[in-house]
Amino acid sequence: MTTLDVSAVRTRFTGQVVAPGDDGYDGARAIFYGGLDPKPAVVIHPSDPAEVAGVIALARETGLELSVRCGGHSVAGHSVVDGGIVLDLRHLRAIAIDVEERTVWAQAGLTAGDVTKAVAEHGLAIGFGDTGTVGIGGITTGGGVGYLSRKHGLTIDNVLAAEVVTADGQILEVDADHHPDLFWAIRGGGGNFGVVTRFKYRLHELPGVVGGMILLPATPEVVHGFLQEAAAGPEELSVIVNVMPAPPMPFIPADVQGSLVVLGLVCYAGPADEGEKALAPIRALAEPLADFVRPIAYPEMFMEAEGDEEYHPTATARTLFADELDLARVTEVIERLRTAPAPMRVTQFRPLGGAISRVPADATAYAHRGRAFMVNVASFLDGPDTRPEREQWVRDTAAVVANGGPGAYVNFVADASAEWAREAYPGATWERLVQVKRQYDPDNLFRHNVNIPPEG
Repeated sequence: MTTLDVSAVRTRFTGQVVAPGDDGYDGARAIFYGGLDPKPAVVIHPSDPAEVAGVIALARETGLELSVRCGGHSVAGHSVVDGGIVLDLRHLRAIAIDVEERTVWAQAGLTAGDVTKAVAEHGLAIGFGDTGTVGIGGITTGGGVGYLSRKHGLTIDNVLAAEVVTADGQILEVDADHHPDLFWAIRGGGGNFGVVTRFKYRLHELPGVVGGMILLPATPEVVHGFLQEAAAGPEELSVIVNVMPAPPMPFIPADVQGSLVVLGLVCYAGPADEGEKALAPIRALAEPLADFVRPIAYPEMFMEAEGDEEYHPTATARTLFADELDLARVTEVIERLRTAPAPMRVTQFRPLGGAISRVPADATAYAHRGRAFMVNVASFLDGPDTRPEREQWVRDTAAVVANGGPGAYVNFVADASAEWAREAYPGATWERLVQVKRQYDPDNLFRHNVNIPPEG
């Protein structure tokens, strides 16, 4: 380890360099989730891929730990490293849309909302997740489960090529014919293999969607019915079913606030009349407490997620997959939610299938193609002393839901333990990723992530 000479660093880069004591340092090191207070030695915003390679070289020279930041939404806090070097891509924001070819090259400093809005001006779309402020780099390399997944696949299923800066400073353009193993690995393997500075995505025609939020009472029959109707519905329909206390929002009656509700986010990627038919069985489950589902432009799906910059939630969470969610399991989860120790807690269900499941399991590094549901259990903290209690509640609730074998979605993994890495990348996927890691990052320079060590 060496002491970093920040003055010398500033002379090496034309991009912005932010260090302790500089105006903007606290903003540069802030991340979305609370409970973490990393203080990096320096935050560098490279101006081009060559400067990305320069930051990587600096990390190798100094021995300081390196983290790569796009949107700062890493649940485990991987976006910023304490005492190390943050390679912040947020100034790489070029975008080039080919309307005729239906493709877009987008640099990794852009957010999901940025790209979604830009391509929507041409009646086109690429599915990312469900939050507009996430960086496209993180969500893409981790997989990309979102509002268009059942219709058009994961984000990685629509990546045609990428520009990657490797640990030895090479700037590579990768696709199915050029560095195919690296191209395979960055589609689901996270940031283990290099810094992706831009992606080429396939776009889909999407003039509009039927989407928005619907609020229903959280009875076991309603929750189970919502999941079954959504899973059996047309592939154009993707939903996120959150079972949680009703938040204190103006449109929610005062006597409902704080009681358990189903906060459903729905998106039908097709004609409005067909969307209304697909949603009718869900609306028939119970009288909605609120219903904002309507024909909208696709970027509006992200508007609710464009949150307050001062909002930094602190929670403990677990991500898993389930192959069956029967009424008994749903009933037990709801009872656990009713009696949970935390004022704010949530169990989130995402029906999968459709286009996700039609991609062969070994086609990308996302290895969970056959799973029926993704589930996330979270409990918010009131302070550090509440963590052990809340973590136990999360573990016990997740155990109620889990069935069909282990598994984890890397973008929702909340800590960096080896156990989680193996659940995210099981079996043959892990072995192949280790081989690619040995080739492109044998010294494990890119380790501030859900790590795949080169020694396996």
